[in-house]
Amino acid sequence: MKIEAVDFFYLSMPVVTDAGDGSQDALLVRVRSGDLEAWGECEASPLTSIASFVCPMSHGACRPVGASVLGEDVSSPADIARIAATIQWNSMDLLQAAHTWSGVEIALWDLLGKARGEPVYKLLGYQKAFPKTPYASQLFGDTAQETLEFCRIARNNGFKAVKCGWGPFGRGSVKQDADHLQAAREGIGPDGILLIDAGQIWNEDVEAAAARIPMLEQVGATWLEEPFNGSAYEAYGALAPRSGKVKLAGGEAAHNVFMARHVIDIGKVGFVQIDCGRIGGIGPAKIVADYAAAKGVTYVNHTFTSHLALCASIQPYAGLKDHTICEYPVKPQAMAWEMCGTHIAPDANGEIRVPDAPGLGIAMNSAGIKKYLIDAEIRVGDKTLYQTPSLD
Repeated sequence: MKIEAVDFFYLSMPVVTDAGDGSQDALLVRVRSGDLEAWGECEASPLTSIASFVCPMSHGACRPVGASVLGEDVSSPADIARIAATIQWNSMDLLQAAHTWSGVEIALWDLLGKARGEPVYKLLGYQKAFPKTPYASQLFGDTAQETLEFCRIARNNGFKAVKCGWGPFGRGSVKQDADHLQAAREGIGPDGILLIDAGQIWNEDVEAAAARIPMLEQVGATWLEEPFNGSAYEAYGALAPRSGKVKLAGGEAAHNVFMARHVIDIGKVGFVQIDCGRIGGIGPAKIVADYAAAKGVTYVNHTFTSHLALCASIQPYAGLKDHTICEYPVKPQAMAWEMCGTHIAPDANGEIRVPDAPGLGIAMNSAGIKKYLIDAEIRVGDKTLYQTPSLD
């Protein structure tokens, strides 16, 4: 199959705020080959990512992503890996390339699965997709009372696990953080799995993070996620032996396999969280999942956007039976929900499964896409490099 067309669709909520909510805008990727149509999603600034696909060449190692993709053959997983290697070489100085390619790569797996009539997880070598335990991924409330209510709602909706992140956590006093943590524990209940995301708030200040460890242990938190800058591997490594029963989690900032390995080997995390929309797609994420499993580190998806992204990010570890925890965006913006026609819902046991259908098994909703579609154009001189394509 030849890659005949790669189309980007920039979607956005009418109002975008500075809240740590990645579901406020999106960049969808549609790939076409013959009668087949497939979809992927980038986890990055939409316009910046589009520009990386169409920008003029700066020099031999800074070429547009599109130059390495359009017209290429994609008849096997090896072809997807081959194109990825070409982009790495041709676009190594185009620093947004990995994010742009991630969405295209996801769509290529979807395309290949549809062509072969197989789910993506089987193309990756798994014979079975095991159920995952979703955690309700949400922000801390502005007050401890709001945090309690958010967690209580998640518990009442059947979630066995909840993650609270960003918001005011780490921005004020240790006492204020303790109030939020106690509220979260009360909300999810004594037997619920409680996860905490600091949103890189302490940069590389190990002592500031360490000051929160006793209270995290007191409320029985399973992990402390991203206490530091995503590349501050030494800070992670310094905190890890001091974190007691609370494991560190990180890796969503990795935009290649090497960075993910550093989080594991230098950062000593107990949970490595990979976003297929950032790391270069499903293929690199599968490499990290295999590496983590061999190292005794639990692999977790990172997803805070749509169910297209959710499904893609589960595929790399769908067949790992003992790696069960799964990030589940419980409060996506209307745009992120409405652009998908298929959603992955928890079953009666509170577990989720990827669709057992060709490709990713996620149908897109044209009406939902059109509702939030942004008309955009990129021009250089008198040449139009990008214009919002037709959905038809």
